[in-house]
Amino acid sequence: MLNTTLLAKKEVAEGTMEFVLQKPDGFVHKAGQTIDLSLINPPETDAEGNMRTFSIVAAPHEEHLAIATRMRDTAFKRVLRNLPEGSPLQFDGPFGDFTLHEKAARPAVILAGGIGITPFRSIIADATHRALPHKIVLIFSNRRPEDAPFLAELGQFAKENANFTFVPTMSDMEKSAQTWEGERGQIDAAMLKRHMPEGEPIYYLAGPPGMVKAMREMLNAAGISNDDIRTEEFAGY
Repeated sequence: MLNTTLLAKKEVAEGTMEFVLQKPDGFVHKAGQTIDLSLINPPETDAEGNMRTFSIVAAPHEEHLAIATRMRDTAFKRVLRNLPEGSPLQFDGPFGDFTLHEKAARPAVILAGGIGITPFRSIIADATHRALPHKIVLIFSNRRPEDAPFLAELGQFAKENANFTFVPTMSDMEKSAQTWEGERGQIDAAMLKRHMPEGEPIYYLAGPPGMVKAMREMLNAAGISNDDIRTEEFAGY
């Protein structure tokens, strides 16, 4: 178990907060990995306990660690939201192999929904920083721009990284106060076909379990083997 400190917290979309953590000396992770974050002597708890697993949204080169989460009304989330900056926390990790494949000749096609963007924020920031040769296409589905974490930042990465194509899509713009000129609707085969890169991609899916299941079925129906599909589900976040 490693010790850390809450350095900052901010809202990165409606109902979604980012928590910036001190990076312990010597800590190394790969973009896309997770940590198990634990509260220390919280004032309240519930049956789910005082630990949760989060993707690290910070890239390995960045000075601090960070996580982001939907702020449900649970004991863990209430305590985390109300923690003062400077509070101690603990974590285990890094864990997982939901990381960018090494063979750059194969593009990466990422289909993400909502808070499922968290591992990909790290992966894309890392690829941009290291000028990786991988072609990466991210199709990012949200109801409204207000609900989409890291929307502006991902757009900025696309300007900096010629190998990265960012395709945000909104499915419920009738309830948005903003204007939108990009894709609309949920991710489907026609949308995917419009933005497919050349080559034989590796597909990465992350988001609510229902979305991940639907995206896998869509890819399977298009003849994509499960060997070329990597998934991470965000249940209850």
